[in-house]
Amino acid sequence: MAQQKRAVETRRAVLEAAAAVFADHGYTAATVADILQVAGVTKGALYFHFDSKEALARGVLEVQTDQPPPEHEIKLQEMVDLVMTVAHRLPLDPVLRAGARLSADPTGRKHYGSAWPLWVDVLTEIVTRAHERGETLSHVVPREVAELVVGTFYGVQLYSQLETNLADVEHRISVLLQHLLPSIASPAVLMRLDVAADRGERLVREAATLVPTSV
Repeated sequence: MAQQKRAVETRRAVLEAAAAVFADHGYTAATVADILQVAGVTKGALYFHFDSKEALARGVLEVQTDQPPPEHEIKLQEMVDLVMTVAHRLPLDPVLRAGARLSADPTGRKHYGSAWPLWVDVLTEIVTRAHERGETLSHVVPREVAELVVGTFYGVQLYSQLETNLADVEHRISVLLQHLLPSIASPAVLMRLDVAADRGERLVREAATLVPTSV
């Protein structure tokens, strides 16, 4: 059991180190030596879990959607909460920053894929449930909405990255949702949605208070 726990911890440490290096340098410039140095593990430990830099990139992309926000009685609020939580975590979390950079790399993504389909699938499921519950306008096609949200989110975060180093990304994503939601949400649901720029921060803070502390 202890050995299994160490293996899980080592894998996570390697993934986080790879994410930090990919986020700072991009896939092409990143090296396994850089990742080893950041992770503080042996080459053997790294290759036990990931047999190549390409596998490391795929591993980073696979964990992009591992921290969903809590369920909400309004499913469109779940969509908002997911988007705003990611916007809040993006400047702080190298795993998310690496996912954004890797997914937008037109050369590298041919080898290791992209996180975009994962996000589209997650959002499609949420919007589908919202549609089934009558929270959306009748013309809404859930997958089209999901693809639109993912595409515009990445465009907005890239703009924020270049202009302010992500300092205003939460505000910009909030503005995006304020303009998008009236075209998909029923009026009764729209007036109940919380799309404030600090929504993600509040959710992350609330989640942190629920984490049990060790005795």
